[in-house]
Amino acid sequence: MMKYLAALLLALTLSVQVLAQQSKPDQKAVLITGASSGIGRNMAETLAANGYFVYAGARKQEDIDALSAMDNIMGVRLDVNVQEEIDAAVELVRREGRGLYGLVNNAGVAVIAPLIEIDEDDLFFQMNVNVFGPYRVTRAFAPLIIQSKGRITTTGSISGILSGTLFGPYSMSKHAVEAFTDSLAREMRKFDVEVSVIEPGNYKSSIVDSLQRRMEQQGFSSEGSLYKEEIDRSLSRLGGIEEDPEPEDVAQALLSFLSDPNPKRRYMVVPNQDQAEVTIRKAIEELVQLNERHRFTYSREALVAMLDEALDGAD
Repeated sequence: MMKYLAALLLALTLSVQVLAQQSKPDQKAVLITGASSGIGRNMAETLAANGYFVYAGARKQEDIDALSAMDNIMGVRLDVNVQEEIDAAVELVRREGRGLYGLVNNAGVAVIAPLIEIDEDDLFFQMNVNVFGPYRVTRAFAPLIIQSKGRITTTGSISGILSGTLFGPYSMSKHAVEAFTDSLAREMRKFDVEVSVIEPGNYKSSIVDSLQRRMEQQGFSSEGSLYKEEIDRSLSRLGGIEEDPEPEDVAQALLSFLSDPNPKRRYMVVPNQDQAEVTIRKAIEELVQLNERHRFTYSREALVAMLDEALDGAD
């Protein structure tokens, strides 16, 4: 009898705890893809520590369990390339009853290769995760976000502005994220849903580890490539990633986007002035190229006036 009463008391206590957690009216729920490590893990921990409830997407059961062991975090099986898992995640969030205020499309991969040599399967892999992934997840969770008049962001990169030798596949995917963000922001405006892109520079991230593992599994070699020297040099530099800072600033940008009553469209987050300057200069260079020697070229004075107008509008 005593064992029965003890078990009943425990069950009632757990039920009260669950109801109390679900009944917090001010606790906003956010789903983050690719939350098992790196930037996504930092985002999940930061939001959870600041009062949000986080549905943290991961592919491996061990990562799901580790995430679920943290306060205010529920690990969710979610591969952005598997529609069945996306649909199941939507149903899970619906059943939990908290609604969904924020969606963070963070899952991403990197592929480096010369554009004239890259295998089509590798290019598809790059675009499938980084471009079709956010598309699939956003489409699936859009009704919940619209219902809450919430917010959607995607982890882009300064590589969405910059591009260079061997980084064409990755930059292509992040350029696509820029367009995805702008179009989605316009389309979601009618529902009072805010949309942004977070564009990190060089921070510690698991994306490089994944890149190296995939290259090893494929037996990748620079032998026979027209770009052997460039490939070997780039591969030797990948080890320097360990010197990059932890991505706390990226998580803080996400926190700002979710909480700011007047959020920005773009959050460029870089660890030093050099990365900021090269990115801004590249954007200016593209503006100059667009304006160069054609029938409707603007004068320097007209361009400066446009810049002043844009700066005034950003205040």
